[in-house]
Amino acid sequence: MLAKNRIPSSGHSTPSPPASPLRSPRYRHGRKSGRFSPFQPGRTIAHRLAWLLLSVLLRRQGIFLFAPLIYISGMLLYMGTVSFDVVPVVKHRPAAGSVYRSPQVYEKLKIDMNGDNSSADAIWTIWKNSYKKGEWRPCVNKSFEGLPESNGYIYVEANGGLNQQRTSICNAVAVAGYLNATLLIPNFHYHSIWRDPRIIRISPFANRLSFEAPPTVQRLRCLANYEALRFSSPILSLGETLVARMKERSANSGGKYVSVHLRFEEDMVAFSCCVFDGGEQEKEDMKKARERGWKGKFTKPGRVIRPGAIRINGKCPLTPLEVGLMLRGMGFDNNTYIFLASGKIYNAEKTMAPLLEMFPNLQTKEMLASEEELAPYKNFSSRMAAIDYTVCLHSEVFVTTQGGNFPHFLMGHRRYLYGGHSKTIRPDKRKLALLFDNPNIGWKSFKRQMLNMRSHSDSKGIELKKPNDSIYTFPCPDCMCRTNKSEDSRSSSAT
Repeated sequence: MLAKNRIPSSGHSTPSPPASPLRSPRYRHGRKSGRFSPFQPGRTIAHRLAWLLLSVLLRRQGIFLFAPLIYISGMLLYMGTVSFDVVPVVKHRPAAGSVYRSPQVYEKLKIDMNGDNSSADAIWTIWKNSYKKGEWRPCVNKSFEGLPESNGYIYVEANGGLNQQRTSICNAVAVAGYLNATLLIPNFHYHSIWRDPRIIRISPFANRLSFEAPPTVQRLRCLANYEALRFSSPILSLGETLVARMKERSANSGGKYVSVHLRFEEDMVAFSCCVFDGGEQEKEDMKKARERGWKGKFTKPGRVIRPGAIRINGKCPLTPLEVGLMLRGMGFDNNTYIFLASGKIYNAEKTMAPLLEMFPNLQTKEMLASEEELAPYKNFSSRMAAIDYTVCLHSEVFVTTQGGNFPHFLMGHRRYLYGGHSKTIRPDKRKLALLFDNPNIGWKSFKRQMLNMRSHSDSKGIELKKPNDSIYTFPCPDCMCRTNKSEDSRSSSAT
């Protein structure tokens, strides 16, 4: 409804509204022309594009609220940490050497390994540095004049396993000689003689005597370890019989064989806390073994076990498969006779299969001896270890895979017997961890690395004892003397 016009009608129609005032010249070209136009003359294309983008953003001010979110989302998508299905996926690549991939490496190398006839069998050529710096010979003084009256008695407990007991006895002999005391034969049971006030009882005694001692003490250690101590006649006799059988079976190689000290028993695998390829069954087996052998040791609050770091540091025991690959890479062919010194191998049916495939002439004491021959020793781990020790002692090559007293004593004993050279392969397990974690490695590259490792073991065969080294591993020069001419001439001129 229109409002009535108060102005009297003059007979004419209603007048039109007054005209709008003239607009300012700056608005004459349209509404948008009053803003900063990107198309003003004198501006470059870059300026125009920048102003155009800014004008769009200013019109849509709400976009600033989402800009940070859009930016972050774009970066996450670019880096691959967020997928389009909105499920976060964090890609983590394990550190090199931290994963057990040896079975994959074996499958990759098997064909080329079996077809490689490029080098002579290493059993004939492995030791090249044996006499480069002159041979060593035992020079322990075995002759004694009259013994003075004893100052008293020493009683020790030879604690631990076979070689810990050996350490205890040798150290006790040295101390008794140094103190001019009478050493009683170790006895692990209570005896009334303990009440004698002139007796000194030291228990346990394996590591009570420093490796650094006066020359007279060192000479007594040498005499006890390398000359006086013997296994009991039945054990020594069986050990020597097995040595003869190994030499007979390896007659095509001149009676030369390789001995390997393999530590892949269940307790060793459990103690190492390493992870292999046994899956959930292995995990459960190791959990039970740790609890059975070391109640609560591995489950203490705050204890963190990192299997990958253990493997990278070379602390995992080598598997039978890894030992086989290493030896084939070092040039030992599948005709080589190997004596395996070990306890009961964990999951042997599976883990031993690749090693037997690579070295079908592998032997153990259980394979060399009859059940009747082994029966008196089978339930005594130290006696079984003594048999292994004897067969390893007389091999052309000894391979240690995990360390411990057994290989350390053997290396020293072999140096004493073989002119100062231990004739022992000591693998670099840190390097092996990296190589066995590389399924893409080729046979030639792998073999080159293994030959370098073999050469390093050869060069380290003859080593002199350094401060704080054990005389039972490094008998030179405390227990041995040089025999080369230059050394002899210098010693004679000095006198």
